[in-house]
Order: sequence, then C-alpha cells, then structure tokens
Amino acid sequence: MRAPSLAARLVLVACVSTACSEKTEQRAREAGQQAGEAAQAVGAAAKSAAQDAVNNTEGAVDAVKASKTTEEAREKVSEAEEAAAAAVQTAKVKGALVADSSVTSTGIDVDTDAHTKTIMLKGHVPSTGQKTAAGRIATEKASTGYVVRNELMVRP
Repeated sequence: MRAPSLAARLVLVACVSTACSEKTEQRAREAGQQAGEAAQAVGAAAKSAAQDAVNNTEGAVDAVKASKTTEEAREKVSEAEEAAAAAVQTAKVKGALVADSSVTSTGIDVDTDAHTKTIMLKGHVPSTGQKTAAGRIATEKASTGYVVRNELMVRP
C-alpha cells in the first residue's frame, strides 16, 4: 500500500511541478510583455522629449535670427534716413545756388556726406567773390548739424 501511495505522491508532485512550471512560464511571458510595453512607452517618451528639444532649439534659433534681422533692418532704415536727409541738403543747396543770380552755378557740384553731415562744394567758379558767395549761400541753406566745405577752385 505504501507503493501506490508513494507513486501517487510522485505523480502528484510531478503534476504540481509541471503546473507550477507552466504558471511560471506564463507569468514570465506576461512580465516580458509588460517590460516590452514599458520599454516602448519609455522610447516614445524619449522620442517626444527629443523632438520637443529640437523644436525649442529651432524656435530659439529663429528668435535670434529674427532679433538680428530686426536690428539689421533698423540699421538700414537709419542709413536710408541719413541718405535721404543728405539728398535733401544737396537739393536745397544746389537749388539755392541756381536761384541766386550772383553765382554761376553750372560749374558747381554739391555733394553731401550723410555720415559726417558735410556738404562739399566742388568744381570751378570764375571769381573769388563767387566762391565766397557760394559758400555763404550753402551755409545759409544747410540744416542744423551740417558743415559746409568750400572746395571750389577759381578759374578765370
């Protein structure tokens, strides 16, 4: 009687061991699937974070470029304003020289340097009196802050 009882016990132990082994395998499979799913979630989160970092970096670069572009645009506008003001000075002085009958203006060139705010009279006039008159007219017409340089040559 002991033999069947021992045999039954061995069969029972074998069945329990096999069942435990199958349950352990099933649990291991489930744990592996969960670990895989968790790894995929972590990978997706890392990818999303990396993309956010790229987007933020691109945004920062764009902001720096926009700031630089804005500053460059301001500089260009300022330069254009200076050039326009210089052109106005040139036109005012040349117009005044043409309008004044005491000066022969055909040989006078009027140039204005926007950066230094200097109005230059160049060319030739027939007398020292006309050179002096041209310098006086230019000085009277020049706006505040502009300096006149009279480089006219007297040619008889």
